[in-house]
Amino acid sequence: MKTFKRIAISTLFVASSLGGTAFAQNEPTQGYGVDSRGAPVMNSTGLCWHTTNWTSTNAVEPCDATPKPVAMVTPPPAPLAKAAEPAPVAPVAAMVPVTKKISFSGDALFDFDKSSLKPAGMKMLDELVQQFKGAKYNSIVATGHSDHLGNSAYNQKLSERRAQTVKQYLMDKNVQAGSIEAKGMGETQPLTPAGACRGAQSSKVVACLQVDRRVDVEVTGTHTVTGSL
Repeated sequence: MKTFKRIAISTLFVASSLGGTAFAQNEPTQGYGVDSRGAPVMNSTGLCWHTTNWTSTNAVEPCDATPKPVAMVTPPPAPLAKAAEPAPVAPVAAMVPVTKKISFSGDALFDFDKSSLKPAGMKMLDELVQQFKGAKYNSIVATGHSDHLGNSAYNQKLSERRAQTVKQYLMDKNVQAGSIEAKGMGETQPLTPAGACRGAQSSKVVACLQVDRRVDVEVTGTHTVTGSL
């Protein structure tokens, strides 16, 4: 009998030791009901029994799906904002100072010793009027000149009449100017060199003095120019 008791006690001790070992080897099963082997106890449908200590951190396969590490996905950088297109620059109207002098041959504008415009002279002045379009002039001065042939007083009057004719023509064409002036200089401002074209009046001398018979038109003011800054 003593021998049987010893065997039974030894067997019980070994079983207790094995049970403790099995539970220790199955630490991850904490939170589950386990059998004597330390394995989770399942019901008839294959579900494991949870104890009151169970939390999701105690989950083990195959009872419960263990949390899988979630990969950290870094979102791509936001696209850079497209630079706004520069607004178109509106054309700017600028007033440009204008000063110019145009010299017309008296023989082209008038018949010899006359102050009435010839058709060819009108055409020349019409071209001048076209140049004046789009401009606002402060002043326009028409200055008549004559050669030295004949009486000086007569030449003075002739130069004044020719200048007045040009002035009136520009006014009739609605040339815009603060003032349009006409004046005559007679034979006092020749363009021929001193001592040239001398001699008695002849067709040769008259032709030589042609450059002295003229009307100068001088304008000052501003002209509108459209552009970008």
